[in-house]
Amino acid sequence: MAANKTVLTVLTSVSLLAATACTASSDGGGTTPRTEGLTATTTPGNAEMDRVTWALPYGEPTTLDPAKVGDYSPQTVEANLCDTLTRMNADFSLGPGLARKVTWTDDRTLVLDLRSDVRFWDGSLMTPQDVIHSLERQRDPKTQGLYGNFLAAVTSIKATGPHQVTLLTKTYDQTLPKALSTSFGAVNQKAYAEQAGPAYGTAQGGLMCTGPFELGSWKSGSSITLERNTSYWDPGLKPKVHQLVFQFITNSNTLTSALLSGEVDGTYELPPSSATALAKADSGTIHLGPSTQNVLLIPGNADSPAADRRRLDALSHVIDRDALIRHVFGGDAAPLKSLVPPLTWHGDKAAARFDAAYATLPSVAKPDLAQAKKLAEQAGPLSRPLVAAIPAGDQRGLQALTFIQAAAKKIGMDIEIKQLQPTEMSSLFYDPSVRKNLDLILTFGYVTMPDPASYVAEMVTPRGIFNWTNYDNPDVTRLLAEARTSTDPAASAEAYSEAQALFTPTVPVVYLATTHERTFMSKRVSGAPTSFAYMGMPWAAHLGGTGK
Repeated sequence: MAANKTVLTVLTSVSLLAATACTASSDGGGTTPRTEGLTATTTPGNAEMDRVTWALPYGEPTTLDPAKVGDYSPQTVEANLCDTLTRMNADFSLGPGLARKVTWTDDRTLVLDLRSDVRFWDGSLMTPQDVIHSLERQRDPKTQGLYGNFLAAVTSIKATGPHQVTLLTKTYDQTLPKALSTSFGAVNQKAYAEQAGPAYGTAQGGLMCTGPFELGSWKSGSSITLERNTSYWDPGLKPKVHQLVFQFITNSNTLTSALLSGEVDGTYELPPSSATALAKADSGTIHLGPSTQNVLLIPGNADSPAADRRRLDALSHVIDRDALIRHVFGGDAAPLKSLVPPLTWHGDKAAARFDAAYATLPSVAKPDLAQAKKLAEQAGPLSRPLVAAIPAGDQRGLQALTFIQAAAKKIGMDIEIKQLQPTEMSSLFYDPSVRKNLDLILTFGYVTMPDPASYVAEMVTPRGIFNWTNYDNPDVTRLLAEARTSTDPAASAEAYSEAQALFTPTVPVVYLATTHERTFMSKRVSGAPTSFAYMGMPWAAHLGGTGK
């Protein structure tokens, strides 16, 4: 690899919207998501606004600590509070953030040149020590963070100048600069975080970051209020909204009524049932955007009878995905052939290799009752119903799981639906004790950065935090490591493609769909990005009034 390779120059070209020309696939595996009418941004809102109310359909966050956020609600809020070292843009490209430049000076040295004018909400300047502490706490067991694996190759993190931090690594890691655009790369004030300890990021402990909004109040069970940061360092993103209030509304009917009445100004992840009711409303507009979301049915633990891949294959063969997409997702989705949606790698230099490998995967299973019964017989009879979890109040999830439940009955497989409170549902992704008595979990997951290998590694390698069934294929682990450490994009794509061919038919998962991002905004507000990139960018700083 050439020395002094400025990573952001390369990453800025990684735009998933290059995929907007995609069409129906010819391999019999269904279609890629339709892109007609998909937009990543909306018309800027230029007027100042005293208050905007935004819904969180997945409920109250369990934390806002960047090291621990890993679900829709906390990331929707936290993205506006804690800036990251590199920044995700609405088109999924990456640009400078708190680091004005990120450079590999050689294959084992990543240099972060920091902005010198960034201040925390309390007015103190951001220092290299704050950056070092924010990264190091990710792998401190006391933090119980989610993203420590991004530092697997990092041997040291040190200040090498008044506005510079250098990471030394055991090997080149193409994932690392991309990860700096996620919550992993968020910078907290060292002194504040150390004083707050385990309470950091909670309603009691608060936060101290550099983002365009600061945490005003957190009323548990009701709302979170953000106040605009009037001294924000980025002049292009000075917030026009003075106060942003998040309401926890998990019931789809309640959400629909609030959006129709104007009580709530907007929401991401608009449920299909709400979209139907709001389609012709004059209170606002529904926007569809590109997304890297996936819908999967995953066994909750290795001991569950659902972890038998034959039983999952039986389910896969009895589910009519086209009907599922029409009736549950309103047509705004497409069948999925593996863990990662194709939009994830579009814009990559080796996109053609990724696409070719995805095309060679087995076609999405069409309903085949005879084959499904044969596989179910091979797996053996069940002694009890399979318990499947969804969030309470999530009508989309309930409809999807009810659809799957009805299909499963055709092969003598009983599924019992268990609705979990939002906080419990959020916790189960990281707490094995919550999953202990759950056989299946319907997940609406997502890839947060243009890097399929790092996402998949968390699900199929022994140390992966989402590897709930202890899946272990040494060849897959080796190939994903090669994809991460290769300095050649083509070689990285080749290694991932080989791994994909191995894990796709063997990991215990039922692949269901990849969905579009669905956003609603009232007619009095505009400017929010409408792609799934909102999860990793200060999206609310783009909001403004329309004068309506």
